[in-house]
Order: sequence, then structure tokens, then C-alpha cells
Amino acid sequence: MRKWGDWLYCTVHPKFPASARQTNQEEGRRRDEPRRRPRKVKLHAEKDPEGVSEKKGTVAVVGGSAAGFYAAGLLARAGQEVRVLERAEELQPAERTLIVTSRMRELLGAAGEASVVNEIRKFELFTDGRAAQVALAKPDLIIERARLIRSLAEEAQATGAKIELGRKFQRLEGNGRGLALTVERSSDGKQEEIKAETLVGADGAMSRVAQAAGWPKLETVPLVQAIVRLPADYPKETVRVWFVPEETPYFYWLIPESETQGALGLIGEDGRETRLCLERFLERKGFTALSFQGARIPVYTGWVPVEQRVGNGRVYLVGDAAGQVKVTTVGGIVTGFRGARGVVQAILNGGRSRELEKLRRELDLHLLIRRAIHRFEQKDYSRLVDLLNDEARESLGAHTRDAAGRVLWNICKSQPRLLLMGLRGLMMRGSVLRTKT
Repeated sequence: MRKWGDWLYCTVHPKFPASARQTNQEEGRRRDEPRRRPRKVKLHAEKDPEGVSEKKGTVAVVGGSAAGFYAAGLLARAGQEVRVLERAEELQPAERTLIVTSRMRELLGAAGEASVVNEIRKFELFTDGRAAQVALAKPDLIIERARLIRSLAEEAQATGAKIELGRKFQRLEGNGRGLALTVERSSDGKQEEIKAETLVGADGAMSRVAQAAGWPKLETVPLVQAIVRLPADYPKETVRVWFVPEETPYFYWLIPESETQGALGLIGEDGRETRLCLERFLERKGFTALSFQGARIPVYTGWVPVEQRVGNGRVYLVGDAAGQVKVTTVGGIVTGFRGARGVVQAILNGGRSRELEKLRRELDLHLLIRRAIHRFEQKDYSRLVDLLNDEARESLGAHTRDAAGRVLWNICKSQPRLLLMGLRGLMMRGSVLRTKT
């Protein structure tokens, strides 16, 4: 089976000959050759005493995020010279328990497996004493963010990307042939100039690259969750979701990462109030926090163009830096990978990318759904749960959250009154999120 970068290279690189894609004889010869041992991956800060680097045709990736390392690996496999610039001196990402759809496996293959700590096969939805269960046709994955990032970093470096730690991005300028980046080396505090034709900003929701290239600041919301001990009888393959609209327009969740521990959290609109809501909810449900995790998550309020011209160079954004987050659940791992994949297509194909077009349609549909339910009251969620008949629940479980169009279409066919609820929500005063103009 091809690794995750091979398919992209074969399908999007304009100079890759069709005959090479179809030559089974060559594939057989390569399989018969002795398998080369993977080179040892050393993730550490590399020193450049000269302080000036110039690589013709280099793609610089700023930010050691999951989307950034994924993009770097795809570009390196396609033959590009790639430098990943990460401000930390050691690659030790903050730990965070996350839930993603099975689409991650389709995109990453083996590179993502090291981060998977559990699989989810059922959701239980609660509101105002009512409950509904949704069985998943394909399991969701519980992953550990730090493991995922390290695995993708190793994969990127193994494919040829150069990872340089201890490089803090400072500023960006255009030059005659492309771009000039200034970074500060943490080892000695000196500034280093790096020249590249293309820059990929993968440095999160507060992206310094986006700010330097002229993108507007993204709106963000706080995510707070507590690691808790699970009751002895808690089903390991089940996620529980509570809708409590007087406390959050989103929801509370409990995702089990093992048989004994899980992450209970929520997304709010104000950081301090969100933490207080979580503490009160923990007390109501009888949980004690073992530790807390948190982050600021970008809110998708409209498509962010992923490319800007700076002088003769091109700057792209991927992942959280581009606000590529499903606003229904504020999940951005899979959509960040899709955004990275689309940007790589654009870099290799002179700006063209079907993946970005599909991702935009998907994110816009999630925005429409969020606008319909954002101001739901408790009675509305109770009504929603009551309307989830067997056919509607089956439709919810048959398709992942990364196929919102199919989910919405099938649910509306099986339970048309849910569509009427959504239309009512769209017409409610104050139900629409702020959008970019």
C-alpha cells in the first residue's frame, strides 16, 4: 500500500508521468529490493553559525503543528525542499485528548496510529432528562495530540523535510525572487534570515505568519476539559454529550481515553466563565478533576482565503491558522489535514486545488448548521432528541461528521420536522454567528 504522500504526488504533481503511475513491473522490482532501514529521526534544535540560509525553491513551514508537519511531509515526498521552523527547542507539544472521525486513518495511514488510544462506537445524547443513542458504522478515534504531532514530525523528517527547532518567527518581507523570513534562534538570541519561494503558516489560531502577511485576526473560543476517573461501569466505547444551553451554546462531552480515564469538557464563549461552568458540571456529575487541559480554538465564520502574495513570493495558511474548523463541534484535526493537503495541491499545481474547494463547501455547511442551532433553548434540544427516530439515528451513525452534506440530507429525508426546526433556528433573532464581511 502506498504511503500517504505517494498518492498525492502521483495525482497532483503536473510533471509526474502517467506511465510511472501504471508500471507494475517497476513496482515489482522495488518490492524485490532489500528494504532500506529508515533513517534515525533526531528532533532537536539545529544550529547554523552563519546566521544566513538561502535555498533556491525552498518551502518554509512555520509552526510544528499537526497540519504543518503533515504538509511538510507531503511536500518533501513530492520532491520539494522543505524547512520546518518551530519556536520550541524540543518538540514537546501540550497533551490534549481529542476525538476525530475515521477519516484521519484514511488520510494518514500508519502515521496516525501511534496517537490512537481508544475507539468509539456509540454516542449518548442527553438533554433535560431525555436521552438518545447513536451507533457509529465506523468508529471514531480518541487520540492524544502530542503523540500525533511527534509521529507526523518523524514521518516528515523521514521523507526529507528538515526540522529546525528553536526558531521563533519574527517578520516577513518580499524580495526579488521570493520571501525573506527573519527568525530568532533561542540558542543564542541572534536573528537568522531564511529565504524561500513559498511560506506555509501552520502556527495556530494566533498565527504570526498570518498577521505578517496581512490576514485579519481570527475569532477564537475557549476549550477547557478535565481528565477524570471513569466510573467502574462506564462503557469504554461510548461518548456522552450533554446539551445545557443556559451554560454553553455548544455542549459538554465525556470521551473515554481508556477503561479508567476520560476527558470531560466544553467549549464556551468566555474563558473564565467556561472554566467555572466546567467546575460546576464536574461537581454535579460527581467527578474530580485529575488535571486540566485547555486551548483557544478558532471559530469558522466564513472561508479564509489560504493564499496571499508578498512580493514575488506566496504565503499560505493551513489548519487553525486558516480557521479550518468545523464550527458545529469546533473540531479541526481532520479539516486541518484536508486544508494542508489542499495547500500542497495548490503549491504543486500553480494555485489549483479541488481539495480546498470541497473543504470550503463542507465548512460552509457546518456554519449553516451552527447558525441554525446556536441559540437553541433547552426545549429545542429536548424536541430535537424526541425527533430522533430509528431511521434518523441510523443516518447519523452511517456517515461521519466530515460528510455533513450526506448526514443532513439523510436526516431530513427520515425526519422532515428536523429541517423545520433548523429553519426556525435560522430565523431566530440573535441566532446567527458574526460573519466576515
